[in-house]
Amino acid sequence: MNDHSRRKFLKTATIAAASTTLPRFAIGKPGKSANSKLNIAVVGVGGMGGYATRSAANENQVALCDVDDARCGWAYKKFPKAPRFKDFRVMLDKMGDDIDAVAISTPDHTHFAAAMAAIERGKHVFVQKPLAHNIWQCRTLRMAAKHYKVVTQMGNQGHTFDGMRRIKEWVDGGVVGEVKEVVTWTNRPLGPWFVPPSQFPPKSGPAPGTLDWKLWQGPAKHRDYSADYVPTRWRGWWDYGCGALGDIGCHTFDAPFWALGLGSPTEVEVERKEPPHPDFIPMSSVTTYHFPARGNKPPVKLKWYEKGYDVPLPKRWDEGKKLDAEGGMYMEGSENTLYHPGMRPRSPRITPNDTFMELRPKLAKMDRIPSVKGGPIEEWVRAIKGEGPTPGSQFDYAAPLTEMVLLGALAQRTGKTIEWDNEKMLVKGQPELNELIKEPTPEEWQYGEKLWK
Repeated sequence: MNDHSRRKFLKTATIAAASTTLPRFAIGKPGKSANSKLNIAVVGVGGMGGYATRSAANENQVALCDVDDARCGWAYKKFPKAPRFKDFRVMLDKMGDDIDAVAISTPDHTHFAAAMAAIERGKHVFVQKPLAHNIWQCRTLRMAAKHYKVVTQMGNQGHTFDGMRRIKEWVDGGVVGEVKEVVTWTNRPLGPWFVPPSQFPPKSGPAPGTLDWKLWQGPAKHRDYSADYVPTRWRGWWDYGCGALGDIGCHTFDAPFWALGLGSPTEVEVERKEPPHPDFIPMSSVTTYHFPARGNKPPVKLKWYEKGYDVPLPKRWDEGKKLDAEGGMYMEGSENTLYHPGMRPRSPRITPNDTFMELRPKLAKMDRIPSVKGGPIEEWVRAIKGEGPTPGSQFDYAAPLTEMVLLGALAQRTGKTIEWDNEKMLVKGQPELNELIKEPTPEEWQYGEKLWK
């Protein structure tokens, strides 16, 4: 299969998957070459872009795009023949026909523009968490994925873990019982990602010669360059990141969101140890989500504790044992308490341990949800090729999960209780927050408006 035939196959296969009676994951299986490889472009090569290139190592790395040459010198050495770009728009214009899929690992504020620029050209996309920087962007990406019939995936790695499947199995199998309370926590914000500046605005100066500072800012309002933003501290600034919630929430909320079918909250409350700042995140807070009843499932209260607050122990717990210091999640059920340590569900269990031991024979006999081989990028690649099912964190799932995260960040940012009208996509009684639901964007960075018409 030559390059032209392969690209034609991939395009035809994706359309067929969305428009025929074949399952959406059965893209082009008839006549597909077993040796075909995807042509993948990586946007944001430094940092998490390295994860993308490693995970897709068996595919063709055909383009590398990063605004900072110094951050991705290793990739240039590893893929010396791959064309290099600083602007993903230029890359897509020049190499569009030679790219099948795009993996995006940029800071949060440019996720949307990079993903939409690729999707509008019919490219399959992988986007690191959180999916987008505001709620309107999440909904637009979800609409665009359907409209352009592309295979999508968000990079919340834990959704591919077997531990995630055990949690879903145990909840669905009635082991936990009715769940009305969920507790989640993290040890963040902490360095090196979340470091308040010594002054506001932060100390500025000339950008390094390797960095295109204007392109790094992209759709965000202009600020003078500061080392307090890049390369790692941008997560703490509201213009660029979404705080500790944006960093970890898509991981730690993933299991309860999926297993309990939480959907959208109706109210989000926040407790902070300092007043809101217009530019920078709180360094300590607790966020409480209220979810309504879903069918025969009762309402749920979910609490998110950040660094600086004591996390209450579960009601059923081993005496003297401590909760995982990095983070974790537990569900208080009418039958049992389900707990997983760490930000992702690698090793879930029922607590206390004696109860877990008693239940293990029963748990071992439960029907299994199929495992995922590899991580989210490998799962995404297989779906594009028609070698596996729809990715678990495709945008129909990832968008509402990210919206949940962003609503909590909105409460943290404003210090206000958020009463959310999900259907109308607005905060009740607070029209001044509309600009944070859909942030003002310069015309050259606007995408997706036509999908709403």
